[in-house]
Amino acid sequence: MSKARERTAREPKPKAPPKDAAEVTEEASAEDERELDEEQVVEGVAEFAADEGPALGDDALDAPPVSEGASKGTLARVDALQTYMREVQRHALLTPDEEHALAVRYASTGDVAAAARLVTGNLRLVVKIAYEYRRAYKNMMDLVQEGNIGLMQAVKRYDPYRGVKLSSYAAWWIRAYMLRFILNNWRLVKIGTTQAQRKLFFNLNKEKARLSAMGIEPTHAEIAKRLNVEESEVIEMDRRLARSDASLDAPVGDNDDRTTTRLELLPAVDASPDRIAESAELSQILRERLDEFRKTLAGKDVIIFDKRLTADEPLTLQELGDEFGVSRERVRQLEARLTGKLREYLRQSLGDAVGVG
Repeated sequence: MSKARERTAREPKPKAPPKDAAEVTEEASAEDERELDEEQVVEGVAEFAADEGPALGDDALDAPPVSEGASKGTLARVDALQTYMREVQRHALLTPDEEHALAVRYASTGDVAAAARLVTGNLRLVVKIAYEYRRAYKNMMDLVQEGNIGLMQAVKRYDPYRGVKLSSYAAWWIRAYMLRFILNNWRLVKIGTTQAQRKLFFNLNKEKARLSAMGIEPTHAEIAKRLNVEESEVIEMDRRLARSDASLDAPVGDNDDRTTTRLELLPAVDASPDRIAESAELSQILRERLDEFRKTLAGKDVIIFDKRLTADEPLTLQELGDEFGVSRERVRQLEARLTGKLREYLRQSLGDAVGVG
């Protein structure tokens, strides 16, 4: 019995199961009682990281994580978002008085150190807003990066005398930069270039779901009416969102002998040889006629012809007016008269060979 007890004492005790991301982040957030709404950031990051990979320990920033595979010479996975959150938590939050004093100092003196402290004190806010768009764009670190740029713009433009909190003002800038990034990187080809298209990009599917929940058929006309856009814009954006990017090198059809790609089916953009020769000959004739027309001019008309009508970088009317010692309106009248004479000359010499309307 004594040998059995001794052998049992020498056996290693089973290790406790590792803490998940939620437990690790909960312990980290308990160190600061002043986080208020920013605690949701940490909880959200923990929830997101639980699906993406293992959590990091408290010493993650001091040494690389060690896993079972690391002892065998393989690489261990590191969660960049949790590493970033550990770094963000090193910067203490600002009290309202501290924030106001720093903002006043930066607004009055342009102190870069004060601006940097305002930025680092609100980095948690950027992560919190980025977490709201995690379903629209999976790479959270890209959103955080764009949001940080928006935060710096907000600090630069913030007016501490308006009676508005910096976080409330900065949230608009942060969201604006994140939404612009999502819109520009949603597809390889940009799909939202106008104000109406941007509105539809963010609201089309939500409006469809809202109308369906109300028992209303989400037709293009109904959506256009409710979002105050043209029906054609709704139809075009609906088609864009329904389709993914297509490669020009992708094969088309089932041809066993030779694979045809979409690129080969596109119409040629280069002009045919006969068109190129015709254009070159017409340009040569036009240059000769312009040289002949210039010989008929004299005085100010020659200068206007050389420096306005045929110049690669024409002078402005004001510059010619200063040179002639007259008003710009007088130069415009001289140019209009000269243009009429040139149009009539080309019509008589070339006829319908060139458009001079």
